Amino acid sequence: MLEIAIMLEGQNGLTWSRWQKIVRLVEELGFVGLYRSDHFTNSNGTDLDSLELWTSLTWLACNTNRIEFGPLVTPFSFRHPVFTARTASAVDDLSNGRLTLGLGAGWQDREHQLFGFDLLEPKPRFDRFEEGMEVVTRLLQSDEPVTFEGHYYQIRGGTLLPRPQRKGGPRILIGGAGEKRTLPAVVHYADEWNSVMLLPETFTQKNSKLNELLSVAGRKPESVRRSMMTNCVFGKDEIALNEKLTARKRIVDELRTRGVVAGNTSQVKEQLHQLEAVGLQRIMLQWLDLDDLAGLEALAKAVL
Repeated sequence: MLEIAIMLEGQNGLTWSRWQKIVRLVEELGFVGLYRSDHFTNSNGTDLDSLELWTSLTWLACNTNRIEFGPLVTPFSFRHPVFTARTASAVDDLSNGRLTLGLGAGWQDREHQLFGFDLLEPKPRFDRFEEGMEVVTRLLQSDEPVTFEGHYYQIRGGTLLPRPQRKGGPRILIGGAGEKRTLPAVVHYADEWNSVMLLPETFTQKNSKLNELLSVAGRKPESVRRSMMTNCVFGKDEIALNEKLTARKRIVDELRTRGVVAGNTSQVKEQLHQLEAVGLQRIMLQWLDLDDLAGLEALAKAVL
């Protein structure tokens, strides 16, 4: 059965008040999890409140009992892998093993320019990402001192203490669908592959490629969970749906051809069923209106 979670874009005005309300509601309504982005601000020049990621996840870990959670994703471009491993291990322990650690290379030029971080060009950026993955996974998984001499990161006999309560630390998630470097990185490092806004036919092709790479590497396909993050435009009735469509200046069919889960109850259920049929195991529905709690409740009634 397809698991349904919620995803928030934190840079779109997320405050403590909004975060706490949504966290409690997602837990209460029965969604499997709650995920959020890790950004300082938006890429389009609109600066809104953006609650710091790891502080917010620490609060969630201490104030929920059931839901899984994590970043989609936290980048090495402004998060050093040693601190990321150390923080993630602690937050996972606080939650009794409910964190999924989503890791990325970074992508948004504007926030890096504003706050003085070096995003790098695509190739060295991904080289740095792979080094960061080595650092994080070795620190989380090794009880012995870790030594790593990379171009971007160096560890010289470091041990992460206290050791993670969960053997090997939190689950590792890598997002993206690139077949040259991203999917091989999933095979090498990850417990979960997260795609973004793929149509069923495209997901099928990428999923088959991942299965092929896993088999070549000697890993069982079922060792990697398949998830997807996609935008959700849902209305409990035609009036509510039309309001959201008007605000986006879009029609349902146009959104659906782009991989957005969009429509009324029957249309959304149809899309989710199609994705489940091609092997998707978990979907993170991007809920952009942080104050539309009634809509979130209606979505839960429709799909859970």
